[in-house]
Amino acid sequence: MTGRDLHEFRAEVRRWCRDNVPPDWRTAQTGPSEAEFVAFQQEWFQKLRSAGYAVPHWPAAYGGGMSIPEQVVLYQELAAHDAPRLVLAFVAVHHAAATLLAAGTEEQRRRHLPAILDGELWVQGFSEPGAGSDLAALRTTARRDGDTYRVTGQKVWASGAQYADWCLLLARTDPDAPKRRGISYFLMDMRTPGIEVRPIRNAVGESHFCEIFLDDVPVPAANLIGAENAGWQVAQQTLGAERGLTMLELAERLGNAGFRWLVEACATPDATGRRPVDDPVVADRLVALDIEITGLRALCSDLVERHDTVTAGPADASIVKLYYSELLQRMTDFGTEVGGVGAHTVLRKPMSGGWESGAWVLDFVGSWEWTIPGGTSEIQRTIIGERGLGLPREPTGT
Repeated sequence: MTGRDLHEFRAEVRRWCRDNVPPDWRTAQTGPSEAEFVAFQQEWFQKLRSAGYAVPHWPAAYGGGMSIPEQVVLYQELAAHDAPRLVLAFVAVHHAAATLLAAGTEEQRRRHLPAILDGELWVQGFSEPGAGSDLAALRTTARRDGDTYRVTGQKVWASGAQYADWCLLLARTDPDAPKRRGISYFLMDMRTPGIEVRPIRNAVGESHFCEIFLDDVPVPAANLIGAENAGWQVAQQTLGAERGLTMLELAERLGNAGFRWLVEACATPDATGRRPVDDPVVADRLVALDIEITGLRALCSDLVERHDTVTAGPADASIVKLYYSELLQRMTDFGTEVGGVGAHTVLRKPMSGGWESGAWVLDFVGSWEWTIPGGTSEIQRTIIGERGLGLPREPTGT
């Protein structure tokens, strides 16, 4: 599709959205059963796939091949038409695909990339109770036993694990090596005996995150990604996708539908008939957020373009992740202020939506997730300082 006229492509996507975005999906996806949620997500994914819109960032050989400008147009129009997000497929189409394309074998790519397009779901098994921000401190072990590894340990904050078919798993294969050098990266079938998934109910009553308990789980050696004990390097490919490439869509959603709802909230009269936007302070904050969102969109487009040309800097993805997560917090916090007491009476939000749904209090509480997963804001600032600015490394404890 590279080289196609962008005006024609935008018109095509607009027509498709008008014909295919379910007009009542927000109502239907507010409070559905788990089975209804999964069925809706899988159906929506296949609609996007049939149009060629599900994995635009993948290579053309695997069903993608859109240029960066085309991807921007696509995400702009999906956001403008308030299309559902691919919540369930997010890890599969971004993290799993990035890992397989960068470090997987040809056999692993042939096995899993087509399966992802058919609806195979993935979860990321990285963080542990004692290894979140300091991921290299993980203690889950993988012991070699012939052509199998036996995995024992615990993972936490695993998004969507209760639905997943496969897991991107980090485990320690050499307990005597320096902590970053004794880790290996595996593809683990979530239907394997010895795996127990426990959903975690969060502050707004949802169970987005899960714990995963692993008791002597057999993982074939053929499911190793990269070399044994070289998993830390492979994991950087996964984290790079989480911190950078996924942001293109999220930035467009934040800057389009999300900001539009904020403007509408500011233009809605209160009980006295006054509109919040008539207050110069409110108007000034709206303008400031608009400027920040414009900067975020530009950063994301630039990062994806330079990723494709292999010219991205070592801290660029961290800059985008930090900028997005903290801007999301500021914007949803402001929405909560503008929404007033009424915003606190909204108890549910659509499950197939983004982090900006217009349910401002729930959005604000949920926004704090983004400053933790994929590396906390503090970790991102350290990466930016050390890898981006060349500052001295932080001292390590003894």
